Amino acid sequence: MSYAVGSLVKARNREWVVLPDSSDDLLVLRPLGGTDKEIAGVLPALEPVGPAQFALPDPGKPGDFITSRLLRDAVRLGFRSSAGPFRSFGKIAVEPRPYQLVPLLMALKLDPVRILVSDDVGIGKTVEASLIARELLDRGEIQRLAILCPPHLAEQWQGELREKFNIETVLILPSTARSLERHCRPGESLFERYPYSVVSLDYIKTDHRRDEFIRTCPELVIIDEAHTCAWGEDGRGVRHQRHRLVKDLAAKPDQHMVLVTATPHSGKDAAFRSLLSLLNPEFSNLPEDLAGPEQEQNRRKLAAHFVQRKRADIRHFLSTDTPFPDREERELQYRLSPNYKKLFDKVLEYARETVQAGQDEGRHRQRVRWWSVLGLLRSLASSPAAAAATLRSRASVADTESAEEADQLGRQTVLDLLDEEGGDALDVAPGSDVYVEDENSQVRRRLLQMAREAEALMGAEDQKLKTILTEVKKLLDEGFHPIVFCRFIPTADYVAEELRKKLTGVVVDSVTGMLPPAEREERVYDLSKAPKRVLVCTDCLSEGINLQEHFDAVIHYDLSWNPTRHEQREGRVDRFGQPKPVVRIMTYFGIDNQIDGFIIDILIKKHKTIKNDLGISVPVPVESDAVVQAIFEGLLLRGGAAQSQGQRSLFLPGMEELIKPKAEALYAEWENASKREKRTRTMFAQEAIKTDEVAKELDAMRSAIGSGVEVERFTREALQALGATVSVAGPRLSAELRGTPQALKDSLPISDTLKARFAMPVQDDEVYLHRTHNFVESLAAYVMDTALDPIQEGIAKRCGAIRTRAVTTRTTILMVRFRYHIITRKDGVETPLLAEDCRLLGFEGSPDAMVWIPEEQAEKLLLTMPDASVPPDMARSFLSPIIQGFDAIWPELETFARSRGEELLAAHRRVRTESRHKGVSYAIEPQLPPDVLGLYVFMPVPRQAGGAA
Repeated sequence: MSYAVGSLVKARNREWVVLPDSSDDLLVLRPLGGTDKEIAGVLPALEPVGPAQFALPDPGKPGDFITSRLLRDAVRLGFRSSAGPFRSFGKIAVEPRPYQLVPLLMALKLDPVRILVSDDVGIGKTVEASLIARELLDRGEIQRLAILCPPHLAEQWQGELREKFNIETVLILPSTARSLERHCRPGESLFERYPYSVVSLDYIKTDHRRDEFIRTCPELVIIDEAHTCAWGEDGRGVRHQRHRLVKDLAAKPDQHMVLVTATPHSGKDAAFRSLLSLLNPEFSNLPEDLAGPEQEQNRRKLAAHFVQRKRADIRHFLSTDTPFPDREERELQYRLSPNYKKLFDKVLEYARETVQAGQDEGRHRQRVRWWSVLGLLRSLASSPAAAAATLRSRASVADTESAEEADQLGRQTVLDLLDEEGGDALDVAPGSDVYVEDENSQVRRRLLQMAREAEALMGAEDQKLKTILTEVKKLLDEGFHPIVFCRFIPTADYVAEELRKKLTGVVVDSVTGMLPPAEREERVYDLSKAPKRVLVCTDCLSEGINLQEHFDAVIHYDLSWNPTRHEQREGRVDRFGQPKPVVRIMTYFGIDNQIDGFIIDILIKKHKTIKNDLGISVPVPVESDAVVQAIFEGLLLRGGAAQSQGQRSLFLPGMEELIKPKAEALYAEWENASKREKRTRTMFAQEAIKTDEVAKELDAMRSAIGSGVEVERFTREALQALGATVSVAGPRLSAELRGTPQALKDSLPISDTLKARFAMPVQDDEVYLHRTHNFVESLAAYVMDTALDPIQEGIAKRCGAIRTRAVTTRTTILMVRFRYHIITRKDGVETPLLAEDCRLLGFEGSPDAMVWIPEEQAEKLLLTMPDASVPPDMARSFLSPIIQGFDAIWPELETFARSRGEELLAAHRRVRTESRHKGVSYAIEPQLPPDVLGLYVFMPVPRQAGGAA
């Protein structure tokens, strides 16, 4: 190629930097000082292109210490192909927390990358996995990427990758695959056509699609909710299909894999080991007990692939605080109204009769009856609206053809499954009619009569609703924005409608599984604009959309029958990025509603006890059916007690044959699981990466591209210099932009008023300004462009003279930009990369007798406040001799460029240690001469007559 990557050329009357995608026929160029939005393609055959050299500063346009610092910050914040140990950090739209570098550093030490990221809920596993993907892409080690996840999480992944990591993916789902395939050439796979994709696990798990994916899958695959791909004991079904998929994927020797899950250990060792075996087949044979000094080598080997931390581990990591909200929890009870209690008794009587009537029928019809009454009881406990909808519709299990099919469908519609299907929580009303008679049958009339009675209870007779209305008002008065989680769609719509009627000046909306994922997110976003707001939803929002930026309280209007679902609901607001210091959690249940009582007794309280002991949640370690067994053992025991007092038993006949009591077994297994989890976390406390190693790379990254501190300082100083009215209150910056130049306002994504913070979390009316935010990028580009433009008078100056007591002799600071061509060679293929670095180099004395000073001293000097003013004519007299004698300085700068290039290459290699052993090599070429962006002369303050300083 005529021009090397990173070299400087002149075309279209301006200077450009040559980018890696260039060829002899087409040059891909970025304007010098410009942004990625200004990248252009130039055909040398049609347009004149020639080499360019960056001009030295003009001593006739001197500035001061503030204008020099503005230029330095603008240059560093404008870098996208940054130097430092990581290639990607100049391009991402998020500043990673220090603890989030640990999985990245671990991954870069592995080849192939095989890592299990199992940090606690709300810590940022998506960011951690995405960092690994972005870095491997920018190093040229992978060209393609796929995310495998449950379908309801696909759009969240797509949004995160687009907004924070500048990776544009396609969604490969049952609803999109056919249209995407139309763009494929004959014989071409979707994964060959689209290099970056987010793929539904359940779309890709079938045999023919799995085989195609294994054959053509990208070099890196991230598997979200990886615990749903663990081996299942039954050896069949959805879970087994998923496990076959990821197992076949792991069998490819060069396949990079990142497994992501907050719950790697479900309490079953076999399932946990099946996950570990995906990282390394040897891990499937590890001893059950890895404690003790004799197992240290095995622990270290596993720890290199496995990171698992809870909030307490990272809240104060490397002197950086990561704010998580405090959680205030309470329980709230309600009583059924007398009329509601009467209906409950009627429904229970119907339930008993329905189950008893099936005793002489086959097992299939027994299961149909049982699931239908269980669904009816759940809907009745939820709301009169859900009860009426269930009573008026046919049971979903009624049209099944076998007991096994009835059980499968019943579990999906009645129980709170988390991972059996990996999709949305099913929130439709389950239906109750199991008979085949026509609509006028006696049973049908009975069901419709109970439905009418349920509808009559809506509103004034519904104590559950009336009690929660009071609590929601209190939360709103205290400034909270609550989410009310319901089990069924009719309940969510009913509660939302009733709250809407009663809450004046409050915007209430409901989001259920009836809406497609994109519309759910849009509705939440629209609701977030209201100052006072309440979100009512089903468990379709318990995963996927993070709600912490706009909501800060959770009410469990309906108890889930799986405590992990409660954790997921609460995790929507109780996570990093929550701007409020406190979140409220309210568990709501009926004290005379026997079903709620046993859920609280058997599941919820036990779950909280274990969480308080460990600091993290441990899932119920048995299948959902076993949980139901435990619940109904409680119903049986309490029913027996009721009988002894002359009351009617709540126990449904025939259930003892279908569900045997397992409460004690459940508790014992849960305790064992919590002990194993505690032992695992103790043994595998992260030792693969030491904190001093993280600190070293963190400092190198901040030195290369700047940090949030530099972003805040630059934004404040640049806006003030450009005529904006800026005020700062703690971490919040407010600015009126009306007085700034029109050319700047035209380039900014914000019009007249800015309210911003420079670290998460932010309030509703604030913008999080990070170094790649459009506002910061546009501001830095404007400052840089006007500084380099020989005609415009910019606020940043390329040269200046400063008098300070910090020096005793004339000291010159050069702001130098180095451009490097990094070449990655793998399997005979070269991948060019561009790295840019801005350094401050200083020397004492004249150009023909230079004494170089350490870089740290030069950095401090540029931040030094002046102690005396320097008139413009005198500044020119100080600057001109340095510029006139620059021929003596160029050789030193080129020597430094080569030396710095070797340091950069060493840093690039350092974090990717293992790659040297797997056919990957690196080389670096500095593009000479370097660019002298700024030249600043620091002079001592002259001594006054009489010797006074």
